[in-house]
Amino acid sequence: MKEKLALYGGKPVREIPLQTAYPGASVYGEEEKRAVMEVLDNKSPYRYYGPNVLGKAKEFETSFTKKIGNRFTLGVTSGTAALVVALKAAGIGPGDKVIVPACTFLATAGAVICAGAVPVFADIDESLNMDPDSIGKVVDKYTKAIIPVPILGNPCEMDRIMKKAKEYNLIVIEDVAQSCGSKYKGQYSGTFGDINCFSLQINKIITTGDGGAVSTNDEKLYERAVRYHDQGMYREKEGFLATNANDDIFIGQNYRMNEVTGAIALEQLKKLDSIIDSMRKIKYLIKGQINNIDGLSFRRINDKEGDAGNALIALLPNKDIAKEFRKALIAENIPTNCIYNGEPVYMIPQLYYQKTADKNGFPFNQFSEKVIYTKDMCPNAIELMSRNISINLCPVYSERDAEDIVKAIRKVAKYLL
Repeated sequence: MKEKLALYGGKPVREIPLQTAYPGASVYGEEEKRAVMEVLDNKSPYRYYGPNVLGKAKEFETSFTKKIGNRFTLGVTSGTAALVVALKAAGIGPGDKVIVPACTFLATAGAVICAGAVPVFADIDESLNMDPDSIGKVVDKYTKAIIPVPILGNPCEMDRIMKKAKEYNLIVIEDVAQSCGSKYKGQYSGTFGDINCFSLQINKIITTGDGGAVSTNDEKLYERAVRYHDQGMYREKEGFLATNANDDIFIGQNYRMNEVTGAIALEQLKKLDSIIDSMRKIKYLIKGQINNIDGLSFRRINDKEGDAGNALIALLPNKDIAKEFRKALIAENIPTNCIYNGEPVYMIPQLYYQKTADKNGFPFNQFSEKVIYTKDMCPNAIELMSRNISINLCPVYSERDAEDIVKAIRKVAKYLL
């Protein structure tokens, strides 16, 4: 006999809703408090000067560099800032197009537009990441770069993507905002591309509330990133202002990481491995107990050993069942969502209708051929994204929490599938 769903008046699996998953924030402790108070006690929250600058932002950059294996890291104010800085460091701007996956957050495409370039969209595959085979379909004479995005812990197939990038002479900028600490074939996401981006926003695996990082092995790209993020300056090289017009100098913006952010980021980075280990344990405990449910499958994980484990994403037979399944799980007090409301990023109105803050439709007005987005231009994204259910996971979830997730999924599946 089917157990009555809470959605239809039955008793929920949990009396109290499962804690919302904020991975990094959930493990905040005395370490972060002490680090912040140390900065405040020294009255020096600005990274470059003050009464007694502790160098927390710089220490975070050094530690992050050592952790993931790139040569250089630059702390910035957000993941979006990281994208803009990376794009400008790479020389991307007006007259250029950049390939973005159809499944990603608005900021990936938005940063391209803010850099003065135009995003074009590659389709996805069953991993919900960019399909390497779709890249060539959107390349034209204006295409200069590509931004792969590992979605919610699932690493991209970077060997195949890098091969395509080389074939079409594209700069690669990895957007690892959602997947810090994930790996592909033993190598950290964010170490394959030419210049790569990370986020420290509240939803992310490690967090400072907001914040980000740019990382690269290329010394020239690093210098350009430093300059762009700090009003065109490179203080460690030339002091406060450049005096030699022959140097590679240019006007920049202000995306500087402050010392409070740097202090928190440094402590969170120390916890990265334990956060991922805990989330992976919970994820595969759950997955192992629901992998035999007819009608329920999982997105493909490109490298199980490199999965960061911060989300369990399943696919249902169709859009309507997926919608009802999500509602039913929420009623059982298991927080569940649909990635990006089940639609490709280009369907967001300001992208689809090309609405920008600039006159005359810039940057979309730069090309002799009109840039046109159509709803069905990425059919895999349309089909796969509409029928997903996503449960974000947290390192503080217990085995009992995992059991409740399993029980709720099995209960709902028995009723709806």
